[in-house]
Amino acid sequence: MKIGPLNIPLREDFSIGSLFGFEKNFINILIAIATLGMLGMFAMGVTNYLVHGHHAYNVTREHPWGLLIAVYIFFVVSSTGFCIVGSLGDVFGFKRFEMISKRAIFGSIVTIMAGFAVIAFEIGHPVTMMIYNVLSPGLTSAIWWMGTLYGMYLTFMIIEFYFLLNNDMKKAKIFGLVGLLVGLAAHSNLGGVFGFLNARTISNGVFYPTYFILTAFITGIYLSFIIMGFRYKLQFDQKTKDLLEGLAKIQGLLIAILIFFETWKMLTAIYGGMPNRAEVALHIINSTPFMIEVVCAMLIPLLVILKDFGKSPVMMFFASLIGMVGIFFMRYDLVHDTQLKPLQMMKVREYQLPPEWIHYFPSSTEIMISLGGLGLCIALYYVGTRAFNLDSDH
Repeated sequence: MKIGPLNIPLREDFSIGSLFGFEKNFINILIAIATLGMLGMFAMGVTNYLVHGHHAYNVTREHPWGLLIAVYIFFVVSSTGFCIVGSLGDVFGFKRFEMISKRAIFGSIVTIMAGFAVIAFEIGHPVTMMIYNVLSPGLTSAIWWMGTLYGMYLTFMIIEFYFLLNNDMKKAKIFGLVGLLVGLAAHSNLGGVFGFLNARTISNGVFYPTYFILTAFITGIYLSFIIMGFRYKLQFDQKTKDLLEGLAKIQGLLIAILIFFETWKMLTAIYGGMPNRAEVALHIINSTPFMIEVVCAMLIPLLVILKDFGKSPVMMFFASLIGMVGIFFMRYDLVHDTQLKPLQMMKVREYQLPPEWIHYFPSSTEIMISLGGLGLCIALYYVGTRAFNLDSDH
C-alpha cells in the first residue's frame, strides 16, 4: 500500500473480512470473546471516568498511585522487553533470533500503545499534558523525561518496523539501535521515578533503574514464548525450537540474577531495622501478592528451565503464561508496596486513632480500564498478524 513516499507492504489477503477468517476452534473463539468483552469494559470504564473523573477510582491522597499506574508500567516494561528481544537479531546480528525480530518489534509498538491508552485516563488532561510537555519542559522532572523518552522510543520503533517490513536491514539496524538505546534510557528513567522517592525509603536508591531493565528482558522473553506458541500452535519446527531453547537459557540466567537482586534488596532493607524501611520490607515479604510474584515470575519458570535447560518449548510456553501472571503482580506490588506506610504516623488531633497500614483495592472502573488495555493490546496484535507478514524472510 502506497501512502505518499511510503511503501507499506500489507499482506495480499488482508481485508476487513480476513479479520474474521481465523480458525474457529474453542481456544480462538474464547480469546475472541474475551477480547471483545475487555474492549467493551474499556469503553464502559472510560465513560465512567469521563463522567465522574478521578472519583471513579479508589485512589486517595494517601495512596495516589493506583492500578492504572501499575498496568501502565506492566505494558511499557513489556514493550522494552520486546524491543530487547527483537534487537538480538536485527541489531546485534544473532542469526538464531532473526526470525522473531518483526514480531517482537511489532509487539513493542502494540504494548506501549496499550500502556499509553491506559495512562491517558490517569493523567487527567492528556491533551494539555502533550501541549505543555513541549511548551514548558520540566528538565529536572523524571516523569517529564519518562514521557518524552517513551514518545521518542515509540517513533523509532515504528520507523524500525517499517524498514523491517521492507527488508531494508541496514536502516532497520540503525533505527533499531537508536530505539533500543532510547528505550533503555526511558525504562531506567521510569525506575528512577521510584528511586528518587526520598520520602519512601523502601524505594529510594539505585536499585530500581537497573531492576527495571532486568525485568523488562525477562518479560520480553516470556512474551516471546507466548506469541511464538500461538503462532505455531505449539507445533514447533527445529529452527523455532533452536530459537526458543536459546531464549530459555538466557531466561534462566536472568531469573537467577533477579532472585539474587531481590534477595539482597530485602536483606539490606531489613538489616539494622531502619525506620520506614525494615518494617515495610517485612510487611511486603509476608504479603500474598509478593508470594505470587516470587512463585509465578521466578521459581516455577526457573524450575522448568533447569529441568532440561530449555529443551521443552511447550512447557516453557505454559511456564511463560504463569510467569506473566507473576510479572503483573510484580508491577502491582511495586506501585502498592511503595505507598504502604502512611507518611504521617503521629496523631494530629486528640482521640485520633493511630495511623495504620494503607489499604487499597482498585475500583471497578480501574479494573475495567486495565482489562481494556489488555484487550486493546490483543486486538492490535491480532490485526497486525493479519495485515503484515511478521514471519522471517531469511
